[in-house]
Amino acid sequence: MSESIHPVLQVDNLSIAYRSGGQRKRVVHNVSFRVNRGEVVALVGESGSGKTTTAQAIIGLLAGNGERESGEIWLNGAEIGGWSQKRLDGVRGAVVSLIPQDPGSSLNPVKTIGQQVEEVLQLHQRLSRQERQQRVVALLTRVGLSHPERRAGQYPHQLSGGMKQRVLIAIAIALKPALIIADEPTSALDVTVQKRILDLIDELRRESGTAVLFVTHDLAVAAARADRILVFRQGEVQEQGLTDDILRRPQHPYTRQLFADAPALSAAIPPPPAAHFSQPAIEIAGVSRHFSLGGGEGFQALNNVSFSVARGTTHALVGESGSGKTTLARILLGFQQADSGRVTIDGIDATQLKGEALRQLRRKIQLVYQNPFASLDPSQTLFRVIEEPLLNFEPLSRDERRQRVEEAAIRVALPLPLLERKPHELSGGQRQRVAIARALVLRPQILVLDEATSALDVTIQAQILALLRQLQQDLGLTYLFISHDLATVRQLAHSVSVLRAGQQIDYGNTGDVFSNPVSDYTRELIAAIPTLTRAKDTA
Repeated sequence: MSESIHPVLQVDNLSIAYRSGGQRKRVVHNVSFRVNRGEVVALVGESGSGKTTTAQAIIGLLAGNGERESGEIWLNGAEIGGWSQKRLDGVRGAVVSLIPQDPGSSLNPVKTIGQQVEEVLQLHQRLSRQERQQRVVALLTRVGLSHPERRAGQYPHQLSGGMKQRVLIAIAIALKPALIIADEPTSALDVTVQKRILDLIDELRRESGTAVLFVTHDLAVAAARADRILVFRQGEVQEQGLTDDILRRPQHPYTRQLFADAPALSAAIPPPPAAHFSQPAIEIAGVSRHFSLGGGEGFQALNNVSFSVARGTTHALVGESGSGKTTLARILLGFQQADSGRVTIDGIDATQLKGEALRQLRRKIQLVYQNPFASLDPSQTLFRVIEEPLLNFEPLSRDERRQRVEEAAIRVALPLPLLERKPHELSGGQRQRVAIARALVLRPQILVLDEATSALDVTIQAQILALLRQLQQDLGLTYLFISHDLATVRQLAHSVSVLRAGQQIDYGNTGDVFSNPVSDYTRELIAAIPTLTRAKDTA
């Protein structure tokens, strides 16, 4: 075939299996699709649907126990499905590049940024050292990194998540490949950083005709950025077609459910009415916190932040990484002290408490962590995980503890037989239910939810949000909801504080803040929320 008529990528009837314990399980079933020059094709679906496995097979990076059972993979007219790793090394980076999901674990912590970008140039091009270094700076400039010469000499831990993701993109585009496979490239990024990264990928596509295979569970991003969408479920393509056609007329019930659950695609759902009392559950008054970095340097993490949260309501803290959200939550929970200001919880001035009095206050306020995969002890049964706070705080009998644990499990719709299992045996949604049950077992009045739904697929996320609404309605709970997902905030929160560089730049009723933001920054955040409006040209 001539280059003018064949697609950049063509996958025909691909089936993939994993071997485990002497058995083989097929996880991808007869998948077929193509990606043309300059086109963006999105593979969407829940975790475990087969989309990442399909992408890994294309670039020859399946896990050691994975194998292609059948089917063909064509790259620029060459069938590469049976190529050896050595032969594939010749096209990785040069013809096809991967932008991996996690920038934190994808860069070598002991090599400088410049060395890691330079490595791909050394493998595939004959350049002098000076030419390579000039090219590195040009690439870092191209992906929008400030002070590129300085960044080239820094190590990954010195860069933010968004900066690290830009470095991975610089590596991916260094040799102007025909195909970029982007595997959840923005799932851990704040909404404005996500927009900049996606705009950059789109700009590169337009300039050089690069084809993009975009793997994501974020349907709003796929809707805004892709020419065509393939919907995966349990290793099979449920439907595929032009993005506009699938958005307007989804054929498969599963696709319709995915779109219904996606927060950025659905209409804002007002939170249910909550009981209000005269005394706020939380009052933050003039809280400031400064951190020293040594050598006379430091930064102001929080600067005179004030807000109050009515009982039985949800208050959201939003802002980019480094805005002060987590520092404020840690002060509220008593893990850090404010330099100035007052924190009042249930009428008690928490800034004056120490020792046992502070520890007992934590019975009133509990934390649900961001990552249900990392926050549960893998060696304990779920019963022990949920029981642990009772052992720390309440002298109950064994039977009373079991009753409280089972009560908490029932509250979060967790089947009681699962309590004897360990975390690795559960899905992500089930693990997050366990994390919520552990927080509820002490019968607190306040929950701090730190990105509690950001690691979940849209359908599971919708289930957890519904659970949180129901718990608030039934128990009168107050939530402090920390999130960079403004679409979710719009659905769940009654009030919101927008933080930037430690300062509160917007505060008020969620509807008012979203409709009439005070600051340009808040307007930028809201404008960056992915919607049904196509964010790319379709010419």
